[in-house]
Amino acid sequence: MDRRDFFRRGIGKATEAAVKTVDKKVVDRAKNWIRPPFAAAELDFLLACTRCNACIEACPHDVIFPLTARLGADVVNTPALDLLKKGCQLCEDWPCVNACETSALVREEGDNVKKFASAEINESLCLPYSGPECGACVYLCPVENALVLKQEKPVINKEKCIGCALCRQACVVEEKAINITSYAS
Repeated sequence: MDRRDFFRRGIGKATEAAVKTVDKKVVDRAKNWIRPPFAAAELDFLLACTRCNACIEACPHDVIFPLTARLGADVVNTPALDLLKKGCQLCEDWPCVNACETSALVREEGDNVKKFASAEINESLCLPYSGPECGACVYLCPVENALVLKQEKPVINKEKCIGCALCRQACVVEEKAINITSYAS
C-alpha cells in the first residue's frame, strides 16, 4: 500500500465514522417529531427537503406543519405531522407526497403507506377498560386489523398499525386514551 492509498483509506474510514455518528444523532433527535407519509430516512430526508412548504400547503386537512427553530437549525421549516389534534387522513391521491419535488417524500407506484408513528392505548383512560362500551376508535381505523376489539376492548396490532392517529381523533374521552409517538422512538 503506497502513501496515497493509506491516506485515501484513512479519510474514507474517518468519513464513514463521522457519517454514522451524525446519522445516529439525527435519528435520536427525530424521536421528537413525526414525518409525513413516505418520508425518506431522517438523514436523507433532511438532505433532500428544500423547506419549500409545498407538502404543508398541499395537505387538505392541515395536519402537516413546519418545525420551529427551537428544535434546531437543521430541522427548521421541515414538515412534520401534528397528530395530537387530528389524524392523517391517508388521502387516496397523497397530495403532500405529490407536491414534493425532491426525494424527501417519495411514493413508488403500488407502495403501501409505511409505518410513520406508533399508537398505544392508555387503558386507565379508555372507556371499555373501565366498564362502558365504546369502540369509536376501532370503527374509524382505516387499516384492516390494525385495531380490533377483543372482549369488547380495543387492542392495537403493532404489526399492522401505521400510526395515522385517526383512532386518537375518534376517541371520545377528553384526555385522549390513545397516545401517538414517533416510530423512531
